Amino acid sequence: MSTLTIKEIPLKHFDLRAKEMMKNYLRLINVDISDYTFAQNYIWLSNASGFYSIIDDTFCLFILNGGEISMLLPPLGKKENVHRAILSCFEIMNTHNSNKYSSKIEYVHEEILEGFVNYLEEGTVIFEALQDFLIEKKLVDYIYKIDDLIDLKGDAYKSKRNEINKFKNAYPNHKIEILEKEKHGEKMVSLFNKWVSDRTKYMLKEEVENFMDGIYFERFAIKRLINDYDKLDLIGIVIYIDDELKGFTVGERINDATSSVILEKTDFEVLGCAQFIFREFSKLLKSEYGSSFVNVGDDMGFENLKKVKMSYRPDKLVPKYTIYQK
Repeated sequence: MSTLTIKEIPLKHFDLRAKEMMKNYLRLINVDISDYTFAQNYIWLSNASGFYSIIDDTFCLFILNGGEISMLLPPLGKKENVHRAILSCFEIMNTHNSNKYSSKIEYVHEEILEGFVNYLEEGTVIFEALQDFLIEKKLVDYIYKIDDLIDLKGDAYKSKRNEINKFKNAYPNHKIEILEKEKHGEKMVSLFNKWVSDRTKYMLKEEVENFMDGIYFERFAIKRLINDYDKLDLIGIVIYIDDELKGFTVGERINDATSSVILEKTDFEVLGCAQFIFREFSKLLKSEYGSSFVNVGDDMGFENLKKVKMSYRPDKLVPKYTIYQK
């Protein structure tokens, strides 16, 4: 693929060749947001939309959408380089874009944001609008203590325990397997298609169109995940009932303390399957990575997803910000 050049700076297509380079720069920071991994971004970006470059000794990830370019993450690297690189990246975006309102940096962790604000105006409060930039709080990541998800102790988790017990009693012949793309890939896609069909049956007509718009990207992400699974440092499990695949979940390690769940799908008609596979996967993340926390990402602004994620009693909600230039 060709390189996009802006202000004589080459932006290369974001593909598997960028993996080790991005991971090296990610090691220079220590955040627990799920978006700060190579696999998370690679899975959700199409071949044509992601670009990257090394700017001010930071790894900078851009997305091209409708001819306009913005950043999916802040520059990644040492603190003393990141704040200078943010200004450089806005110059690049403004040079390319039809107007500066399209120039933005998304999924900014509060530590990076605070450093940037102080870099511009010493002592400025994080929520104040600066002279040249506007900061907006967006979604939050839901992070749980991994032992809470495994033990499910107390009244707060009573309904989760009940769902799991019902599942185990109803399907005593269930079995868990470690995900293998050659063995499970096609069945995972089939399950996803069934999940989409089942979900739309119970939706209002006016909700279906918006739902299907998002499904296009999720289907692409699942296919890309399966295709390059062995190259992405991921771990996953599947669940079978009567030799039929009824659920799968995939995640990765973010840092030494925290792992994430990237994707999870279960058969809508198998009650308790979602709760059961989530607990089993938490056990695997703890044993495989020694993780103390699990990040399940944000709720994408969906109220029903927010309720589900809050029902597991998150240990903390980590905000993500977007920086715009005025």
